[in-house]
Amino acid sequence: MTLNKEQIKRLFIGFDKPLALVIFLLMCVGLIALYSAAINMPGRVEDQIRNIVLTFILMWAVATLSTQTLMKFAVPLYTIGVGLLIAVAVFGLTKKGAKRWINLGIVIQPSEIMKISMPLMLAWYFQKREGNIQWFDYVVALLLLVLPVGLIAKQPDLGTGLLVAAAGLYVIYLAGLSWKLIFPVLIAGLLCIGTILAFEDKICQQDIKWHILHDYQKHRVCTLLNPTSDPLGKGFHTIQSVIAIGSGGLVGKGWLKGTQSHLEFIPEKHTDFIFAVFAEEFGLLGECALLVLFLLLIARGLVISASGATLFARLLSGAITMVFFTYVFVNMGMVSGILPVVGVPLPFMSYGGTALVTLGLGCGILMMVAREKRLMQS
Repeated sequence: MTLNKEQIKRLFIGFDKPLALVIFLLMCVGLIALYSAAINMPGRVEDQIRNIVLTFILMWAVATLSTQTLMKFAVPLYTIGVGLLIAVAVFGLTKKGAKRWINLGIVIQPSEIMKISMPLMLAWYFQKREGNIQWFDYVVALLLLVLPVGLIAKQPDLGTGLLVAAAGLYVIYLAGLSWKLIFPVLIAGLLCIGTILAFEDKICQQDIKWHILHDYQKHRVCTLLNPTSDPLGKGFHTIQSVIAIGSGGLVGKGWLKGTQSHLEFIPEKHTDFIFAVFAEEFGLLGECALLVLFLLLIARGLVISASGATLFARLLSGAITMVFFTYVFVNMGMVSGILPVVGVPLPFMSYGGTALVTLGLGCGILMMVAREKRLMQS
């Protein structure tokens, strides 16, 4: 059976055209960068193309849902996610010193579920409290957030914990949390950063313990402040990626001509550090073009969020958009040497199926919110 033009149009009615175009362009740029980064890793590009196809199918499926349908999944997904995180803590699989996985016939990483289920749960909670949100609702929301973030931090998995915490905090902020409560926390954070910078020489001594962080996390922060203190260990990632970015100059060395990546100086070059590969080969102009694409993605997400038909839709889509910003900021920050290395991928560019599926889910939700608004206006 052949589909006519109208039937094909109806199949993609859920797609927001501006958002879909930006995502498509980012994926194309990502494949170009990945081809160069993984040129000595057969099968990586083919695997990523398969992941992209699956992501678009998932995005399409989610975009055709309604927000009412999605709300029904909020509590079950959150409950299952927390239950699996507890199961990981009790009898999870340990790899390279981290207990993050569980074998349920297939090996899964439950913390990935929380990237979507956390903002989904909080948006559902505030939707139920719409019109009668009190101070204690923010306390309840924080408790709902602290539980999974604490379990993820215990694994330990700082990168995923950061993203889950950010997703939840964005919902809480967008739900109307007063700046009178946010401002003191920001001041305290700045004071902590200032203290670390001022007393780096003393607090980074080997015999000094940071009780709120693991030793390897302390080492990451200290090597961020002074990468040359461990140039062949934890500081190696930062030093080599900064060299790659700087050596790209204005226009770059040209596609497939990056020496830092092709001579194997950049670790994890096809995943977390793919931005260094891209920057070396396409230079400052390429970086600016990439930043424009990410800014367009975030801007379109915020426009969709602002026009959401319900509080649930606005909170969820707004939080997802700001999580995209967090992905980009943290990844580019750690690759550029201004943030610690925490294992956060660059959206739609880093190799990996799990992260791409999570991003696809988020984009599908944005498209769902945009579709419902269009249907209301028609």
